[in-house]
Amino acid sequence: MATTTTTTTAPAVTSGLLSLEGSYGDFRDEIRNKGYAVVKGAIPRDRAAAYQQKAFDWLTSFGTALDMNDPKTWTAANLPVQTKLNTFENYCVVHEKFMWDVRQEPGVVEPFARIWGTDELLVSFDSLNVTFPGRSDKPPRKPWPHVDQSPLKRGLHCVQGIVNLGQAGPEDGSLMLLPNSVQHYDEFWDSQTDPKDWEAKDWRRFTEKEMEWWTAQKGLKAIKVEAEPGDLILWDSRTVHWGGEPTELSKTIRTVVYASYSPARLALPEALAEKQRVFKAYGATTHWAHDNIFLRPVQAYLPDGTLDPRNRDEPREKPEYTDRLLKLAGMKPY
Repeated sequence: MATTTTTTTAPAVTSGLLSLEGSYGDFRDEIRNKGYAVVKGAIPRDRAAAYQQKAFDWLTSFGTALDMNDPKTWTAANLPVQTKLNTFENYCVVHEKFMWDVRQEPGVVEPFARIWGTDELLVSFDSLNVTFPGRSDKPPRKPWPHVDQSPLKRGLHCVQGIVNLGQAGPEDGSLMLLPNSVQHYDEFWDSQTDPKDWEAKDWRRFTEKEMEWWTAQKGLKAIKVEAEPGDLILWDSRTVHWGGEPTELSKTIRTVVYASYSPARLALPEALAEKQRVFKAYGATTHWAHDNIFLRPVQAYLPDGTLDPRNRDEPREKPEYTDRLLKLAGMKPY
């Protein structure tokens, strides 16, 4: 009787799109070595403050009792629908003029151009984060450590960005991460997981037990990234990170715009077509600019499952659709 042998084929792994080897003498060395960097003053403080005010104006434009200066009004009933991550991505906010103005700030785009070696970039259609401290109706969320890159991708594929429009001090909401975790990324997947469980999805949360490998075995300690208005926080998507909640001592409303850029040449035709569809729908995508593009729900639903009557079919204030904007959006070729 013949013996049947079953073999398991390892999943295909894609190598990195970019190498930051060498010495640059700037923030790129920090991204390579620690997995993150803070670019100071990417936007002048006065413009950052003006953008923050635009975000506040948008929040108070829904006809509720929301008062940005009165913490008693910082409740879900007075806010447009917000995800559990403190982000806003419905009501076409992703394509508001102030959001596109932030994305086109030279000091925001230039570091990504330096990273990738080209200014022919696409930008993500990412969300607005406004985190109110001390909300009585929303207790702080527990950490959700994760990476935004599949184990099927090795090396650097995506650099994410946070544009700080307000202060992010030690007590305030900000990005939490494990410095140097990028150095152990491959080892974690190869030693702590089964390749059969690897998914192509570029998002993976870590369990408490898995986090013990990063902290106890590798000796990594989480930090909260501190930044000032106008600073740009950059990090390699392989860096273990999550959104840090404000402490009970914080009085600061966290206000940030997420923005990631990558070369237009990296986008496959089908990804570009989907990006164009999302743009026309005034929709939101993921943290990636050239890949992982799909239309997130445009309409907002209330907690009871009904459609929010405050839904918007287009931005409150549309941007000027310049050649630069349309190229960043993938609507026009370089």
